[in-house]
Amino acid sequence: MGRFHRHDDGTTHTHVGDHGGYATGPERVTVLERIFDENDRCAEQNRLRLDAAAVTAVNLMSSPGAGKTTLLERTLRAVAAPGRIGVIEGDIETSIDADRLSACGARVSLLNTAHGFGGECHLDAAMVSAALARLDLPALDLLIVENVGNLVCPAEFDVGAHRSAMVYAITEGEEKPLKYPVMFRAVDVVVVNKLDLLPYLDFDLDLFERNLRQVNPRASVIRVSARDGSGLDAWLDWLGVA
Repeated sequence: MGRFHRHDDGTTHTHVGDHGGYATGPERVTVLERIFDENDRCAEQNRLRLDAAAVTAVNLMSSPGAGKTTLLERTLRAVAAPGRIGVIEGDIETSIDADRLSACGARVSLLNTAHGFGGECHLDAAMVSAALARLDLPALDLLIVENVGNLVCPAEFDVGAHRSAMVYAITEGEEKPLKYPVMFRAVDVVVVNKLDLLPYLDFDLDLFERNLRQVNPRASVIRVSARDGSGLDAWLDWLGVA
């Protein structure tokens, strides 16, 4: 979306002047507002489809490599009926992550975004609508949308989920909520991952949480190590599958 942003209250703006080289103006803002409006209508239709099937949907986001897929693998292995969990797997290319989750028993619908301009850096409601059509929704209790790894764009598009979560790895630094507030502000829970690396890093967990509170005081924080499964119970409880 370039230098166009939408805020929590639905208002939009473009950055101009010193922010760079896009020729912005009222026409561009109008076009982008229409894109978001159409996306929001489709997202609401997605929610209605999910509600009709009694399926709860979670939009799971993070930067690349934060550990979303590993967390989902741990989740699927921990529940009694992984086949009741559906995953919409968003990646620019390949079925690598989709294959990993299918092997754990999930019903997976893959979305590759490579057909976009250089590969779309997010999923939108229309993409998710197409993926829903490939799932047997009445057979599911929970749907997790594993969004494309990106720390900004996925948070700007409502995909029709009921709740939003992000996985944040401590290797990313304490300052990320302040530098990339859009996603941190948009989510209901932040899963702080890779805590097994804490003894080897110069990382201040309390400072990170203080920074998070500056941009999103309502978000829950769950501390895990997806690699060894520690802290998983709190995540399962938040999902409602404990």
